[in-house]
Amino acid sequence: MMQKKFGVLLVNLGTPEAPTSGAVKRYLAEFLSDTRVVDLSRLLWWPILRGVILPFRSPRVAKLYQSVWMEEGSPLMVFSRRQQKALAARLPDTPVELAMSYGKPSLQDSIDRLLKQGVSHMVVLPLYPQYSCSTSASVFDGVARVLREQRRLPSISFIRDYAEHPAYIAALKTSILQSFAEHGEPDRLLLSFHGIPQRYVALGDDYQQRCQDTAQALSEALQLPAGKLMVTFQSRFGREPWLMPYTDKTMATLPAQGVKHIQVICPGFASDCLETLEEIKEQNREIFIHAGGEKFEYIAALNDRVEHIDLLQQLVTQHF
Repeated sequence: MMQKKFGVLLVNLGTPEAPTSGAVKRYLAEFLSDTRVVDLSRLLWWPILRGVILPFRSPRVAKLYQSVWMEEGSPLMVFSRRQQKALAARLPDTPVELAMSYGKPSLQDSIDRLLKQGVSHMVVLPLYPQYSCSTSASVFDGVARVLREQRRLPSISFIRDYAEHPAYIAALKTSILQSFAEHGEPDRLLLSFHGIPQRYVALGDDYQQRCQDTAQALSEALQLPAGKLMVTFQSRFGREPWLMPYTDKTMATLPAQGVKHIQVICPGFASDCLETLEEIKEQNREIFIHAGGEKFEYIAALNDRVEHIDLLQQLVTQHF
């Protein structure tokens, strides 16, 4: 009888290999070519992507990456690697690989490494707490493309999301309460999730609902009074409407409503990255202070906190 050998595949979005225009251009070209991310007609989208976005956006984004780049590399890669190593240490008999949907290490290479180690049951964990067609579903597509070339397929457990998992909510709660203890309780706690086009939700993506599920569970865990916790959406791109309210627009209006002290956490990001460290911690802080706010604290992503590794371990081992 065939004995099962389990393996774990952690998957995050991806990152440029260097904070340079060329590296950012290669990364954005792959990322923005995914029809799960941008579903416009290729005849319409290719000229915009190749003729406008890549030439003009890449140098600007490279400068932003330079402002957050760590000694070990891109923050997203650094923290994702730490998560992989910490989880592997908890599971000494189980191979744990890290892959990126775009860039390196690729899904192809990481899955190949698992299969070469004799893995017969692969647990795939996209590091996206809230499902979206543009993230978790893209991972599913990528895994399927890689396995399409295999004669002998492993069994697969695919973890769709973990928006309300008790260990996830507990980890967020611990992080938030530590921030409250260090900086004082703010007038508002703002949960900033990555946005998606409103059209995706209208077509059936339940991402917005999953964000609300996280917010509801966290509000109950923290026992905050009504109105203390807010949900907003960041990182919109292009001209069509995205999920609202927008984080940056909200930052600009809160001080006039008497909100002078705010703390912000981004629960949809398993690892700190450009969108949290530059867009939220720097850009949105500046917007809030310029509008009359007095105190702004960014609460770091769960990264490699022990509570986060506890969560990852629980998520994957329930499929062993």
